[in-house]
Amino acid sequence: MSAPDTGTGTGLSASDIGDYETLLVEDREDRLVVTLHRPDARNAISGQMIRELHAVCDQLEQDPKFLLLTGHGGVFAGGADIAELLARGRDEALQGINSRLFERVRRLPMPTLAAVDGWALGGGAELSYACDLRIAGPDAVFGNPEPGLGILAAAGACWRLPELVGESVAKQVLLAGRNLDAAAALAAGLVIDVVPAEKLLDEAHALLDRMARSSATALRLTKLVVDSPGAHPVADDLAQAVLFEGQDKKDRMTRFLKKRGLENLNESGLEKRSSRS
Repeated sequence: MSAPDTGTGTGLSASDIGDYETLLVEDREDRLVVTLHRPDARNAISGQMIRELHAVCDQLEQDPKFLLLTGHGGVFAGGADIAELLARGRDEALQGINSRLFERVRRLPMPTLAAVDGWALGGGAELSYACDLRIAGPDAVFGNPEPGLGILAAAGACWRLPELVGESVAKQVLLAGRNLDAAAALAAGLVIDVVPAEKLLDEAHALLDRMARSSATALRLTKLVVDSPGAHPVADDLAQAVLFEGQDKKDRMTRFLKKRGLENLNESGLEKRSSRS
């Protein structure tokens, strides 16, 4: 599943990469492209990577943009750094080192997309589950083998995965050690599409491009309402009230009506009555 390291292969300049040691970061006008980059460890999620991903979240919380998250070298992330996990004890577990970050990713203001090819195991799978959407290459494999190491998938998989694929499939992964290949992930609804590996990032960007044509404020509020726990009719109403008063809504609806030759609709949406004798 994993391809040998062939260099960064990103074409990014030093200014794009910045001071990160475990990530490649490209800052575009409407999105941040973040590549997990630990080629000597199958992009395993280390403490350093966690700290650097927190820095990414800092940036996206202050300047909301789409996040495209992917892995270097044909692997998304082959799990957490086992050597670091071995050294962690009760106190570190109670700090929720990985789970706090993944929840922060889930709560980012704009939509997030994980482009996954190759292994997404353990903490790598949980990081992808924290994103709003996932798109996969043909060699993508999602799995949570933590019980085989004497621990559980404690960074969100035990409650997030059942929400994504249903309790039965989640228990197959979490208890029976089943891995979901790309086809199974698509069938379970875990990924939006499976595309050729060489087109994975192009298709991921195309998906973000489609979303970028929507109102950024509408996307932010929709995500906020969808992620709210339980039934939320009041939240729906409040979010819609904000959008109804925005100029963006008026401009978009006006353009929509003009395209369909319905220019003579008034602001209330009722067709203007022609004067009759």
